[in-house]
Parts: sequence; structure tokens; C-alpha cells
Amino acid sequence: MNDRASVLRSALQRRKALVVPGCHDTLSARIVESVGFEALQISGFGLAGSLLGKPDVGLVDMKDILDITGHIARAVRIPVMADIDTGGGNAINAASITERLIEMGVAGVNIEDQVFPKRCGHMEGKQVIPAEEMVGKVRAMIDVRRRLGADIVINARTDSYAVHGLHEAIFRANLYLDAGADMVFLDGIRTRADIEYAAREIHGLLSVNLMDAVTGVKTELIPIPELARMGVARVSIPVASIMVMHKALQDFFEALHGSPTGILAGETHWVSSFKAYTEFVGLPEYRALEQEYLPALAGAVR
Repeated sequence: MNDRASVLRSALQRRKALVVPGCHDTLSARIVESVGFEALQISGFGLAGSLLGKPDVGLVDMKDILDITGHIARAVRIPVMADIDTGGGNAINAASITERLIEMGVAGVNIEDQVFPKRCGHMEGKQVIPAEEMVGKVRAMIDVRRRLGADIVINARTDSYAVHGLHEAIFRANLYLDAGADMVFLDGIRTRADIEYAAREIHGLLSVNLMDAVTGVKTELIPIPELARMGVARVSIPVASIMVMHKALQDFFEALHGSPTGILAGETHWVSSFKAYTEFVGLPEYRALEQEYLPALAGAVR
């Protein structure tokens, strides 16, 4: 059994608004871990931006999603939640992908009830599949988990709030929980009142999304302790890493391009030091391995 999945499950069952930041690549995942967060999730929005430089409108191949997910799961010790969008197709596809994620040691997975090609939950123009079709996907994923004796947490996301309103979103959330999902996520929910109502009416673990933790995008920003008092199980902050990276790179290269000297000598606030970065990514450990196992070049016996 995947210990990280069990750790994640236990943390969510406390219903104390576990903060699960998003990452867009392995480096951002390691940074999330290094500052002390208990778990992280992979951001489909972030993958689309970092891998393709494109919006999150269903353009990233599932192979690429799984490859990056595997890299991230190997690189960190905390629980990782994958994002498989709509599950790669029908219930059979979703089941197959779940098996792959279990083999990678992934602790949890988000799957949503949008029509493919999907789009970021805070974009306009979303459509959702029939609830019964999503139930089939959840049931198929649960059956794979049971067959493999795994503990991966299945988070069923509904995008129906924007399309059909709060009551339909709650109806679907409870339907997905009845099908075996461990947690549900009402994407794009807007107000404190709606979150409070959903927390009362949904008979299982609830996740909410604060997007970037700064602007909230479409969801009202509510302090984490208040969400914990409501009984929310998870708070995702999925797009902050890619948005921070975009701003940092934009600001730096604009300054560099606009510099009359073509350099930014002494303006160390722009960058990590070479030493700090190389230590973070583990260069000293690899140098030690070289000393241990590689023959010295100078004076080596031939």
C-alpha cells in the first residue's frame, strides 16, 4: 500500500482545510515541499503553460501529463495529487490511467466531469458530461484501486456550478461520493455563503479552490482557518506557481532588455545565487558521488 496515499487520506479526513499548493514542474514541486507544505498537487493549468506555453484548454497529451507526474512523484517525499483532467476518455481510459498513477506511487488524483476538450475551471464556456457518465468513471477508478489493494485518494471535481448552479453541483458531488469518490471539488464556486452551504449539504470530504491565494480569480478569498471551521477538507492553490514564474521572468527579462548596459550588475534581488540554486537541486550530493565512484582524471591508471 502507498504510505503517502494513506498519509494524505488521514490529513484530509481531519477536515482542517489542508492547503495543497499546485506545481507546474518538478522544481516547483520541490520548492513547495521545501517550505513545509504537507502535500502538493500537479496543476493542469500550470503544465499547459510550462510545457506548451498555451492556455489550459485540453492541449496537453496524456502521455506528457503522466511523464511529468512520474518525475514529480519521484522527486518529492510528500503526497502528490495528480490532475488527469477528464480521465483521458471514457471510464475504461480513466481506469487505465488510475492503474498507471498507482504504479507511480501517486497519493491522489483529480478527475473532472467536463466535456473534452476541457478548459480551466475559471474560464468561460465550460460544458459538463451527464452525471451518470462521470459516475461510471469514478466506479471504474475505484474498482482498479480495490483490485490493486491501493489507497489512492480519488477527488471527483464537478464543473457544473458555472453551468447549472449550486444545487446541481451539490447533487452531482453527492452522486460521485455515493459512487465511491473520497472527496469532491466544486470548481469555480464563488462566495463564502455558497461554500458554507455546500459544506453542510455535501455528505463527504469537500475541496475548494483559491486559485492563486492572492486574487482568488472567481472564488472569494477566505482565510484558511475559517475554511477549516466550515469543515472543508482541502484547499487547493493550483495556479500560483506558474503565475509567480510568469511575473518573475517577465519582470527580469524586461529589466535586462531595457538596461542601458545590457546587464544588471549587482542587482542580486532578481536571482538566487548560483551556490543556493545548485545546492537546492543537489549538486553537492552528485559531486560526492563522483568522488566516490569515478576515477580521478589526473594521474588515472590506464
